[in-house]
Amino acid sequence: MTVAQRHGRRIMMTPAELDTFLTEQRTCRVATVSADGRPHLSALWFAWDGTSLWLYSLTRSRRWAELNARPQVSVLVDDGVAYGELRGAELSGTVEFVGEAPRTGEPCPELDAPERLFAAKNFGLDAMPHDGRHAWLRLTPTAVASWDFRKLAEG
Repeated sequence: MTVAQRHGRRIMMTPAELDTFLTEQRTCRVATVSADGRPHLSALWFAWDGTSLWLYSLTRSRRWAELNARPQVSVLVDDGVAYGELRGAELSGTVEFVGEAPRTGEPCPELDAPERLFAAKNFGLDAMPHDGRHAWLRLTPTAVASWDFRKLAEG
């Protein structure tokens, strides 16, 4: 899953570091492209299950429409303020639409785990609240690039 990084191998996250980072972070930036080639970037909460990034998107949004037309996506998750604290990961691939859209809570075993993760992480709840306006996208990345500038101080 990890892309060979020619530059910055010293600061690339290990698989365990990347898993911890993605589990702890809350907000990502989702890059899509419109039919006429215009890029679009939007912030979104997510959950990481160790393999896939689960995005809970408004179904009446530019992001949703663009992904319906062209499901390729690039997602950035980053953290840090000072240069020596910067760390992040770019995950890219093709999203899959999972469950009903919009999501109303109909039984969908495939969503049991991501909804528990998302609800606990973002709402402090045991179960996912459904508002009838959002639906699930799953990104199982085909390419990942990561960095952790904190490793420069260790070096």
